[in-house]
Amino acid sequence: MSGTMARLRKLFSRPRSAESGDPAPSAESRPKKQTHNLFEAAAAYVAAGVEDDQDGVDEAAAWVSPEALSFGVNELACRAVIALARERDESPTAVARTLLGLPVA
Repeated sequence: MSGTMARLRKLFSRPRSAESGDPAPSAESRPKKQTHNLFEAAAAYVAAGVEDDQDGVDEAAAWVSPEALSFGVNELACRAVIALARERDESPTAVARTLLGLPVA
């Protein structure tokens, strides 16, 4: 858990353009593009990886920073393991080890 908190601190401690003294781009000068949150990016990234869709992986990876994508994928993995553990009435440790092909200790 401390690794997750460290990643969050690092992500949120980055200087923003307004804080660094750079003028914020005006609405007219900014290109209009759809924004994606880190959870959308993580879901698309993992789904594309499962489907062996390298173009989809690359596209989703470009939606957010690598740190945010890593956090989102980690969060998705945690939620998936918890959901499977509840569904199977097993511990999250047993489910995670089974998914990775490790012996359940």
